[in-house]
Parts: sequence; C-alpha cells; structure tokens
Amino acid sequence: MSGDLPSTWFTSPPHWQWLIILYFFVGGLAGGSFFIAALIDLFGRPEDRPLSRLGYYIAFPAVLVSGVLLILDLGRPLRFWHMMVESNTWQLMFKPYSPMSVGSWSLVFFGLFSFAAFLAALADARRVRWPWALRLRPPRIAGTLVAVLGGALGFFVASYTGVLLAVTNRPIWADTPLLGLGNLANVLAATAVALEFDVPLDQIAARAAALQPARRRGELMRLPGGITLIDDSYNSSPAALRRALDTLRAATGSARKVAVLGEMLELGAHATRLHEESGAAAAAAGLDLLVAVGGPPARALADAAIRAGMPTVAVLHVASSADAVERALQRIRPGDLVLVKGSRGIGTDAVVERLKAEFA
Repeated sequence: MSGDLPSTWFTSPPHWQWLIILYFFVGGLAGGSFFIAALIDLFGRPEDRPLSRLGYYIAFPAVLVSGVLLILDLGRPLRFWHMMVESNTWQLMFKPYSPMSVGSWSLVFFGLFSFAAFLAALADARRVRWPWALRLRPPRIAGTLVAVLGGALGFFVASYTGVLLAVTNRPIWADTPLLGLGNLANVLAATAVALEFDVPLDQIAARAAALQPARRRGELMRLPGGITLIDDSYNSSPAALRRALDTLRAATGSARKVAVLGEMLELGAHATRLHEESGAAAAAAGLDLLVAVGGPPARALADAAIRAGMPTVAVLHVASSADAVERALQRIRPGDLVLVKGSRGIGTDAVVERLKAEFA
C-alpha cells in the first residue's frame, strides 16, 4: 500500500447543535466558577471573600440555565425525568456506565450545592438577613462541606462538558448502520483488504455508510412515536444474543433500555443452562425492562436475570408473542431503546410489527 494515512482520516467531527454547545459552555462556566470560588473560600484571604461570592453568584444561575438547555436539547422534558426516575415504580435510577445518567445526576447534585452556596453568599454580603444561611459559608463545618463537595462536583461538571466536546468526534465506521462489534469486525476486515489493494479510504467509508442489515437482522429504526427499535427478530442463539446485549449495554442517549427476548429453540439438553447464562448477560447489560417470551427455558432466562440483580418488577415472563405485545405496550414509552430478538418459532417479529404500528 502506498503512502501514509493521516490519523484524522479515521474520524469525523461531531454533529453538535447550538443548544448542546451552549449547554456545555454554560455548564462548564457554572462548574468552573464554583470550583474557583470554593478554592478561594477554603484557602484564600478574608479580603478575597467578595471574589468567592461572585463565583457563587455566577454558578447557580448558570447551572439553572444549563439544565434548561439540556432539557430543550432532549426535545421532551420527560426524557430528563426518565433518566432519573422509573415512573412505574418511582425508584431512582443511576447507571454508572451511562454518561447521560452520570451527567444528569451530577448536574442535579451540583445544582443543590450551588443553591446552598448562592444563599450563603447573599447572606454573607448582607443582601438577605438569614443568619442560618451564614452556616453554609466556610470556615463553619456545613460551609466547608458545601465548598468541598460542591467544588468537587463543579470540577467534574466543568471537565465533563470539556471532555465530551473533545472526544465526541466519531470513528468513520460509526457512519455504518450495522450494529455491534461483530459487524464492526467484518467492516474492518473488509477495509484492511481494500486498503491493501489501494482503494481510497473515502470510498471505503462511503460504502460502509451505505451498508444495510438484512431484514430483521439488527435493523435500527427510530419510530415517530419516540422509541428506538432494534429489530433482530429473525433468529437467535446464545452467542448472537450476547452480542446484541453487548450492543444494548454500550448504547447511550436513551431514557431506558428494554429487551423483548424470545426463547432460543433447538438447544437440546443445554437449553436451560444456556438460557440462564443469557439471563445473567441481560442483567449485566443494564436493562430497565426485560420481557422473556416462551416456555420453561424463557422462564429460566427471566429467573436468572433476577438472580443476577435485576429488580423483580423489571422482569416479565410470558408464554407467547401475543402476550408479550400486550405486556410490553403497557411498559414501553417514548425515549426507550427496545431490542426484540428471538427464534423464528417464537414469533417475536409480531412484537416488532405491533410496536411499529403503535409508535408510528
């Protein structure tokens, strides 16, 4: 192969819209202002306190504005709520593997500390006469905690937005609609062959972007009703299901992750064990709702997911695809990412068709 390829050929720029750019900027300003103000409060001189108050005056309004910008960028206010609360059970949801979940919770807690420091700064400047608010200023114990914890959260929020801006350039291969590491490995292998024969990289990227999955074999659909659907209902096996769950686990940006998994047929004497292993993998994928469809092996999958840590209320077992459709529709809502996968004999494609009709 002739010549060297610039490393920038392997990435494409992120497609940020102005709302999220402003969210990053204002959120970074809020976090940085609080962090600097906290440092001044903790280590500065008494005559520097007006400067620290200015930092808190900036931080709290800025974090309010950044929260509004984030909600506007999400398009639906409920999406922010659904990232934090499971509406059916009212249980709080925190997903340490999800940048959206970590960022949302950090913004909320940082907002609380910013509000406390804002009130304390107003009291310190005698703009309000609330003696209790002065306890939220260092060197008092409560004030020191506000400064230390709020400063740590402010540093995180400021660096979080900056890191996202820096690292969200996407690999060229992200432009292919084929999902999962298995398809990525296939694309990369084909790319290596093409590069060896001096096929230009921009042509390879264009072909990769034009690839389409076979029908019901990992089709990605964003339905008008607000859900994102992965139709992998043509067939299933333990290895293929694990790859699909890995794809679901790595996905970000959805309010919740849902899987409707049909029984895997023709596994013989190993059926129960393999379904139990798949249930554990489903729990590890961070699902918010699992619907297992089929006979005793599907029941084993559901039970294994519960044993692996999924809440009982988040796991359903039904005998048929018709039952799965009705139960899933009761629980699935806009903002969800939904994977549907199962053996042909289980008929999980009926679930796909009903979801497409209901969320059209």
